[in-house]
Amino acid sequence: MNVLEKFSLAGKTALVTGCKRGIGKAMAVALAQAGADIVGVSASLEKTGSEVEKEVLGAGRAFRGYACDFSDRQALLGFISAVKADCPQIDILVNNAGTIMRAPATEHPDEYWDKVIEVNLNAQFILSREIGKQMVERGSGKIIFTASLLTFQGGITVPGYAASKGGIGQLTMALANEWTSKGVNVNAIAPGYIRTDNTRALQNDPGRCKSILDRIPAGRWGEPGDFSGPVVFLASSASDYMSGTIMVVDGGWMGR
Repeated sequence: MNVLEKFSLAGKTALVTGCKRGIGKAMAVALAQAGADIVGVSASLEKTGSEVEKEVLGAGRAFRGYACDFSDRQALLGFISAVKADCPQIDILVNNAGTIMRAPATEHPDEYWDKVIEVNLNAQFILSREIGKQMVERGSGKIIFTASLLTFQGGITVPGYAASKGGIGQLTMALANEWTSKGVNVNAIAPGYIRTDNTRALQNDPGRCKSILDRIPAGRWGEPGDFSGPVVFLASSASDYMSGTIMVVDGGWMGR
């Protein structure tokens, strides 16, 4: 097998959460372009006719869409049951769904904390456990989490988000420790400052925007398309000897 063939995902099925827009959409489309059929889910994803579906179909791959609010535990469990019935084999799980709620710690309400932890951490573990169980039984699979720079740093006015993303880093390593020997690779991608809905408040704050750009060696905000290559790599056999790794895609931010 030549090196480019190692990146092929032909015959694979990938479940991508938070796929309606931004990084998740770019990841879903990239996996399809590499040959995978896509199962997509977002809180408000259209069952048919979504933009991500159109792009996946345009790449010549199949798409099945679901809507699920990951802050609702019963909705999540119902979604998992439906996916298992509709798609018996998930080869690649991309845990990208997430939310962020901003308020200073002294004013950060329980509702903000609870929702962010439920969506960003609890739901990620439950979905990984249920899909990962099948991967372990089969002896193969790839799980990819979306971490964050706040897996390593504390951030400002986002204590729940920082806590959840720190937890994702530890969960990545914990699952890798248990499952790598069973044929399941577990890794994470940590985005830097990316031009998405989650960072709109920072993009629109002239002072914060300037301070962020001044620190990034690449001199620009990242774009969702910057994650196409990394996700295909971690989903493919090209990364078979990688597990428990948090790959930082940040334009050089963490090197400063």
